[in-house]
Amino acid sequence: MGLLSVCSGRRTIRHLLPVLCGGLLLTLCSGCNSQSQQPSQSPAADATASTAGSAAVAAAGSGSTGTASGSESQWRFIERTADSGVSFTYRNGEEAGNFSILESLGGGVAVLDFDADGHDDLCAAGGGQFAGKSVLPLPTGLYRGRSNWKFQDVAQLANVTDNAFYSHGIARTDYNLDGFSDFLVTGYGGLQLYLNCGDGTFQLQPDTCGLDDRQWSSSAAWGDLNGDGSPDLYAAHYVNWSWDNDPFCKGGPENGREICPPRSYTGLTDVLYFSNGDGTFRNVTSENPLTPEGKGLGVLIGDFDLDSDNDIYVTNDTVSNFLYENTGSGRLTDVSLASGSSLSSLGVPDGSMGIDACDFNADGQPDIWVVNYERETNAMYQNSGRLVFRHVSQRIGLNAVGGAWVGWGTCCQDFDLDGDEDIFVSNGHVIRYPTNAPLNQLPLLLENQQGRRLINAAASAGTGSWMDQPHMGRGAASADLDRDGDMDLVVACTNQPLGIVENATPRKAKAVLKVRLIGHKSAREPIGASLQLQSTPPQSRYVKGGGSYGGSQTEYVQLSIADPGNIPPLQIRWPSGIIQTVTSVPAEAINGLLQIHEPLTAEQPPRLVVLR
Repeated sequence: MGLLSVCSGRRTIRHLLPVLCGGLLLTLCSGCNSQSQQPSQSPAADATASTAGSAAVAAAGSGSTGTASGSESQWRFIERTADSGVSFTYRNGEEAGNFSILESLGGGVAVLDFDADGHDDLCAAGGGQFAGKSVLPLPTGLYRGRSNWKFQDVAQLANVTDNAFYSHGIARTDYNLDGFSDFLVTGYGGLQLYLNCGDGTFQLQPDTCGLDDRQWSSSAAWGDLNGDGSPDLYAAHYVNWSWDNDPFCKGGPENGREICPPRSYTGLTDVLYFSNGDGTFRNVTSENPLTPEGKGLGVLIGDFDLDSDNDIYVTNDTVSNFLYENTGSGRLTDVSLASGSSLSSLGVPDGSMGIDACDFNADGQPDIWVVNYERETNAMYQNSGRLVFRHVSQRIGLNAVGGAWVGWGTCCQDFDLDGDEDIFVSNGHVIRYPTNAPLNQLPLLLENQQGRRLINAAASAGTGSWMDQPHMGRGAASADLDRDGDMDLVVACTNQPLGIVENATPRKAKAVLKVRLIGHKSAREPIGASLQLQSTPPQSRYVKGGGSYGGSQTEYVQLSIADPGNIPPLQIRWPSGIIQTVTSVPAEAINGLLQIHEPLTAEQPPRLVVLR
């Protein structure tokens, strides 16, 4: 039985039937302050220059080069943190005065529905602190979503506060396939897996589950890599920092200490685990060799070549990014350089952090989006098919956005409901005394202009909005927190409160369709599946594992509906290879959540379940 029954009273059904969202259940059968340092020079301790950099960034974000001052949409993002019940801050321990690179990464946030009540819940990494040479953990945050922008702090009740390590990332999954979301915490010292007992509580899994990694992990992602129906795990490692390898780097006032850049350290090789299907895991890194000495910060699992198995993309800090092609049954081949997706447009490595994928130009191929360090252009790698990518940032206007940003969490979503996916980026510096940009930084809101250009529209969100305020940004996640159809934001910051942000942008679409896929022949959460609404232009969405920085997005995807009376067909490509088309979306699904269950054969009709 492995570890499947460690929680008393636990439900262990392979494919749990859909959970009520508190309304109609209709079944139809029909046809924030940290990270990557650009190592070319040591930062000078010049407070005046830092202030000047702040002014320059504020000007850039307020309507100068690269800003959508002429954008057609009037964006609105309203902070809801104060009255939401969410009171949580990621702490990095900088008050101890160590200036360690450990303090630079910050934390991530995941969206999950851990109690299966139809409301999105939030889970956030807590970070850590120092006592002399001891690295001490801080608790994970867990908030249960209610209605009307209210959340309940349930971390203590749910037994998720007893962390053993200084933490960074949260990776959500349902690793034992019982219908309840579990999560993994990454950090300095190892991995911690929390099993959802199905009664509102979690149980920290022992080392006997097989997750024996004790290196410094930053982000992780889950996805079925070998086609056995159970989610496997890829964890990215950062650098070989320790108290015995903690050099003194200048850059503070009067040549005082500054956080060292990542080039001061060698990277660490990442780790890969395959599920045994019984709640335990086996380390397959040695039998499936990974590229050594990466400096990993972001991980995304998805089917980038649309061949019905999952590939892996890893963002690395100052060394080449990794793209692993899955050649079948979980055998990974590093195709990074050959793919064209691992370097900048100049052919050199960037300081890469956040990662997501979207079909930004509506050609049906998943493109890879990577956010980078200051004075480096954020990268859009356009997918030409067969894992061949082109760096198109300059062509689509990203060079005009400027490089005065240190990008972290990022989300590709159709925030204005016009059919194409826009991009949010959370920014914040990694060192204490930067000279080229401020510590707290404005976020980016890149409006997709019909797949031709990405324009920074943050300034059009208005004075006093979340987009108008600088933050020490880190991880970010998007979800429809108020269940009104558009995608809102949760943003983690370093030494600043977790931000809850409502998307109040006027809608361009008349209706919204949210879709959650439930696998049966594929994994229950079918990472690697793709959906295409055959509208004009078509809308492609992808089910992905991991992404952003140190976080996880929702299990559902969002599609814009121009005419609720004439919904185009929806084609789904399942990881099992089954392709099905939903030709008749029920009217009850509009502005609700439509669950689509995978058939066991391509000839079977789709089973649709509408949750309200």
